[in-house]
Amino acid sequence: MAGQRGGQAGRKQQQNPPAFKGGGCCARGLCILEAARRVRAQGPGGAASRPKRPYNGPGNMGFKSTQDRCFALLPCAGVGARAGADAALPKQYRLVAGLPMVRHALDAFAQVPRLQQTLVVVAPGDGFLRRANAPCLLADCGGATRAESVYNGLTHWLAHGARPQDWILVHDAARCLITPGQINALIDACLPDAVGGLLALPLPDTLKQADSAHRVAQTLERAGKWLAQTPQMFRLGSLHAALRAHARTGFAGITDEASAIELAGHKPLLVAGSAQNFKVTYPEDFSLAEAVLRSRTP
Repeated sequence: MAGQRGGQAGRKQQQNPPAFKGGGCCARGLCILEAARRVRAQGPGGAASRPKRPYNGPGNMGFKSTQDRCFALLPCAGVGARAGADAALPKQYRLVAGLPMVRHALDAFAQVPRLQQTLVVVAPGDGFLRRANAPCLLADCGGATRAESVYNGLTHWLAHGARPQDWILVHDAARCLITPGQINALIDACLPDAVGGLLALPLPDTLKQADSAHRVAQTLERAGKWLAQTPQMFRLGSLHAALRAHARTGFAGITDEASAIELAGHKPLLVAGSAQNFKVTYPEDFSLAEAVLRSRTP
């Protein structure tokens, strides 16, 4: 379910929020930066505030013996075409606040003790994270689509010690602003739930439907509508089966893990997320993510 703009000026403490370029980005950026300052004032929450767990290689899983075990999976085999990513450097590896974008998410997951391990699914031959000694396990079984990469990653977990009844948290590599607190909130909400759920945000804006000429066809009712985020947390076996049912069609219609669970006849739980947990998608998102991360640094 990034940033080369952190130069000398970005490293200095600023009295006023930075300006953002790009259509419609400024208002969202100011709101997100203000939320970041509130989080920082309340105490530790960002990736830089807690010690990192050491890397545990594939030969040393070190699973804890608990009834409700939780694992994490990050599909990381895409190239990020909408972000204008260089073909030689997928967007998840572009620098944001001094680190490859995906490292910020990995550091957040590494600070959640209830997680057994985090697996990153990369494209075959991708050795970037291995060379970077990232705090995760790696599997080079990435597929042509995100859903295929997740399915392959779940299959890998089941073949390497995870059980169908274990929980799996699937997270977008491009959501680099996730915090340990948000991950823990999802775990707390989903552990007692029969289905599982996902972080999401109630739709705050007026929603328009466009016609073929890019004109407004109608205004849609926004009440009850949520923006899906990640992580999304479900039983590993249930999610694996739900995705397997669509493997023959190339996972057509599967846009996230929750959609696969829905098509299997279940209703995932919506857990309130944060506006900061946005997905870095367009070029202007990199500078916004950079500003938020730097605002969290003491």
